[in-house]
Amino acid sequence: MRIEIARRLLELPRSSFATTIGRIDQLVAAGEDVVNLCQGNPDLPTPPHIVESLRGAALDPANHRYPAFSGLLDLKEAVAHWYAAHHGVELEPGSEVAILFGAKAGLVEISQCLLNPGDVCLMPDPAFPDYWAGVVLAKAHMHPLPLLRSNGYLPDYSALDRDVCERARLMFLNYPNNPVSAMAPLEFYRDTVRFAAEHGVVVASDFAYGALGFDGEVPVSFLEADGAKEVGVEFISLSKMFNMAGWRVGAVVGNPEVIAAINLLQEHYFVSLPPFIQRAAITALTGPQDCVRELTATYERRRDLFVDGVRRAGWDIDVPRSIFAWLPVPGGGDSVAFAEELLERSKVAVAPGRWFGAHGEGFVRVSLLAPEERLREAVARLTDARVPQG
Repeated sequence: MRIEIARRLLELPRSSFATTIGRIDQLVAAGEDVVNLCQGNPDLPTPPHIVESLRGAALDPANHRYPAFSGLLDLKEAVAHWYAAHHGVELEPGSEVAILFGAKAGLVEISQCLLNPGDVCLMPDPAFPDYWAGVVLAKAHMHPLPLLRSNGYLPDYSALDRDVCERARLMFLNYPNNPVSAMAPLEFYRDTVRFAAEHGVVVASDFAYGALGFDGEVPVSFLEADGAKEVGVEFISLSKMFNMAGWRVGAVVGNPEVIAAINLLQEHYFVSLPPFIQRAAITALTGPQDCVRELTATYERRRDLFVDGVRRAGWDIDVPRSIFAWLPVPGGGDSVAFAEELLERSKVAVAPGRWFGAHGEGFVRVSLLAPEERLREAVARLTDARVPQG
């Protein structure tokens, strides 16, 4: 019997990362030394006090049972505590916080919660590709918000046609940004709140890198803007701030109606995270934050090392303000071809900008989630290969 897969699955965007990781595995299996700067996968271990918290929670029989459908209230309170302590934002834990199986899951779910077939979603371009999946599943349409170097990589709402604005129901934002590594000021979020309120657009702010501010700068939360909770929500991830990528725990906070919709959907998809992971997440959010400061300092040293190296090699690069560097392809060429040549010729893996949208063409994204010695090796190979010419 021939099994026919539902069309909605066949329409989902395919991950280009999987193909490249497969090629990297082939090269490594053949004995090649590949410097993998393609993925945003934290390379350092979870802090010991969080691991010990998990160990203790796993030994407690109370955590062997099904948890509450929408997650532990204690964890929601811990998320609210983190927002109050770091951003001065007050949240009602019971109605304004939802627990997620990683922020990525929520970023897909929100489109299914808010978009009907034919609706418009305003999509940054370039953007994290997983945003697209939820829009496709909802049978909605994406309209690009170009992120241009000339505009500080912030969308220009005045450039949108009024018809598009009136049809839009959802808008994604992401600062500190993946992949372009830019930050957004509070005034931009104030403008965003005004735009969203005028046109009835729900804002989905991806704040996954919000705990990692370089050069003493604290990233601004969308929720710091007056009226933000009336028009949107924000997603946080423990993966990046606490090196908990494999734990799959995140949260979404803000507008109670949106939070209720996400909780409803998750009742059918996930029910809730394992209680012992939730307990460890509480320890991470409410315990000492020295580990976050140390991690930020580590990433900042890596950034400075890499930027200094590639500038010496001839690249015109903006100083990254997140854990990614956004490098222009020499001569403005094809980003996919350039990345493939770089991998085959110099054994350095980067992500082509085209993978993140049409306006990513002409750039490549470099992850700084690698030890300093590997970043030095990558810079040396780029310099030796004389890749950046012109």
